[in-house]
Amino acid sequence: MAFDQSTREDAGILRLSHGEKLGVVERIVVLVIIGIVIALDLGSSFFAAGVEPGAVLVSVASTAAFALYLWSPLLATVALGLIFALSFLTGTETQVLTAAAFAAGLVLRLGWTSLILSYAGVFLVSSAIIAYGDTRVPVNIGIHLILAAVSGAIGFALRLAAARGRRLEQRLAESAEQERQAVLAERRWIAGELHDSIAHHLTVVALHVQMLDDPTASAESQEAIRVAARKAMADLRFVIELADDGPRSSGMPTGDLDAAIDEAEHEIKAAGHPVIVDGDPRDERIPRVAEIVFARIVRESATNILKHAGPGQVEMRLEVDDDAATLTIRSPLPATPRRDLPSSGTGLTRMAERVIGASGEFHAGADGGAWRVHARLPMS
Repeated sequence: MAFDQSTREDAGILRLSHGEKLGVVERIVVLVIIGIVIALDLGSSFFAAGVEPGAVLVSVASTAAFALYLWSPLLATVALGLIFALSFLTGTETQVLTAAAFAAGLVLRLGWTSLILSYAGVFLVSSAIIAYGDTRVPVNIGIHLILAAVSGAIGFALRLAAARGRRLEQRLAESAEQERQAVLAERRWIAGELHDSIAHHLTVVALHVQMLDDPTASAESQEAIRVAARKAMADLRFVIELADDGPRSSGMPTGDLDAAIDEAEHEIKAAGHPVIVDGDPRDERIPRVAEIVFARIVRESATNILKHAGPGQVEMRLEVDDDAATLTIRSPLPATPRRDLPSSGTGLTRMAERVIGASGEFHAGADGGAWRVHARLPMS
């Protein structure tokens, strides 16, 4: 079964309708063989007695024609045909036919369908002409046909091997691209998790560090910093465990909406904002995916409130009906933007991605002197 699948894939890459080119190693081998054969032909003309110069010239020309296959199989085939026609003048047509039999391998390796069929037809006609027309020397045409068949089979096998090589290169390229995309996805995931969790706790730390100079708030700020640092370490350990391929711990954080609202309420109150929470985050009708998404939105909104909100009341409203669960968070806009706690805008983007990814609706923007975050997720 695996063999059949591989054969079908090779056939898909093996394109007989188009010509091919030799590889670097194949080119070197062909040129070395051509050089050796030409050297032998020239050597025989000097050391052997009674050798006709015309016969040597035709033999060298037929061998040199093989070099043309490195650039143009059609031009090489035409040149070999012309040399075969001239060989009748020197009586060396049998030698040229032998060269043509070996050239069948290059034709099958490099040629296209029309060239291969034309070459086969011309070769058979040439063999018949020599077999019935040359009465001076008996010629065993069967040997030439066998040579051509073997050479062609070798050429086709090399062509098939080249097709398999291309298929392997394609698979390796696809595998490398998939691995690269997986690495990028993992990096984006890690960056998102760090932003959603640790950045929030660091914002709490940075805010309360500025409040340490206030004697009345110093003790509360120290406790808030201690709690935020401990949570940041726990979230960092959670991200590292998820990024690792090893076994997962059993105490991983989950999307607990009730805990997220309670945590955000305490942090916002500690920053000096009255907080109104309306709705029951423990409502069993809330889908699990909505609970996870809303928990992330509450945490990110709390981070933004601690960074940017002006004096005033913060409202968190959770509404659940038979069609959808809706979370709305309102916070007062500042009179002047804060410069000490910078923002990249990544949080709003990630909140929108999470809600839209869960087939919900998301809106965030200024609304009557307040910043309003609104997320609505379907019940199913």
